[in-house]
Amino acid sequence: MTTHLESHPPLSVATQHILLALSDEDRHGYGIMQEVARQSGGKYKMGSGTLYDNLEKLIDQGLVAESARRSAKDDPRRRYYRLTAFGRRVFSAEITRLEGVVREAKLRLRGARPKEAQ
Repeated sequence: MTTHLESHPPLSVATQHILLALSDEDRHGYGIMQEVARQSGGKYKMGSGTLYDNLEKLIDQGLVAESARRSAKDDPRRRYYRLTAFGRRVFSAEITRLEGVVREAKLRLRGARPKEAQ
């Protein structure tokens, strides 16, 4: 498990959506898929294979952890996932990186060149 922010490459779109879905509350797999569809306005629909492959990697990296069932009434087969403190820091760093990409893109689309490129 890697615990240094610098060692994390840019996150995939699927990972970004999963971490965003978990950023405000713990969710089970189907709940994550529903939240991803909602937050993307239905433009990004994540299948179960993509979700669970990514969740396994995120757990191995220490970004996501399995959390306890919410209540005794919950189906015991249903697994809930939560964003770890390290996952929150990595996701925050990714948001900052993406903001820089968007800023650069806006400059270029307006025809302004960054000072380093002039």
